[in-house]
Amino acid sequence: MFGLDPHLVWLALGVTFFAGFVKGVIGFSMPMIMMSAFGSFLPAHVSLALLIMPTLVTNLQQSTRQGLTPAIESARRFGWHIGMVVLFMFVSAPFARVLPQWVMYLALGVPIMVFALWQLSGRPMTLPIHHQRRAEIVSGVIGGLYGGISGIWGPPLIVYLLSIGASKIEQIRVQGVVFLIGAVVLVVAHLLTGILNPQTLPLSLLMAVPAILGMQFGFAVQDRMNLIQFRRWTLVLLVLTGANLIRRALTM
Repeated sequence: MFGLDPHLVWLALGVTFFAGFVKGVIGFSMPMIMMSAFGSFLPAHVSLALLIMPTLVTNLQQSTRQGLTPAIESARRFGWHIGMVVLFMFVSAPFARVLPQWVMYLALGVPIMVFALWQLSGRPMTLPIHHQRRAEIVSGVIGGLYGGISGIWGPPLIVYLLSIGASKIEQIRVQGVVFLIGAVVLVVAHLLTGILNPQTLPLSLLMAVPAILGMQFGFAVQDRMNLIQFRRWTLVLLVLTGANLIRRALTM
């Protein structure tokens, strides 16, 4: 089935449904969950290919949930971050096949985990207004560099949004907008690198189906959460994400 054993395809579908559900609840982490789980039974480049189309369609859902106009306004407000993600995703994409995976996982996992634990300890970090533009640009550069290599470019944006105290609705919408634009770039970049090819593209499109279904269930949970609950679960998920990335780096 699509060049893979059928049981591996079904396993990938189940992982994608769960990842879509988590994304529906919190607004992120689908590529991280998929890449982490797929890595245990699929080659890294196949794992990356499979998450690309689900990432594209679910972020289209997420970014336009309140309508097209709010999505456009969010894109304008965070234009510097978006621009840096797009630029540096193209810069790093050619290295997806050659950069040691453990280096990427460790360099991303440690700062994410430290930030989230710091926030959960009751000592939140906020950015002075005159530093926000600089932080927005830096977070975009970091997100783009990681995104082109791994398909994971969300954590730097989420750290930035938490730092400036964005509301729940705005945070989820902005994540969707930035992730959508990054997903479009990722599709183009990896059509060029060959990671998306006649064998992997149909399977990636198939993964979009459980991703959409899982996200709908997640939306229902998200709508019942207040801001405090949402931020707490976001931070908990960031801690788990960082810990898993570190674990993978140390066991490769």
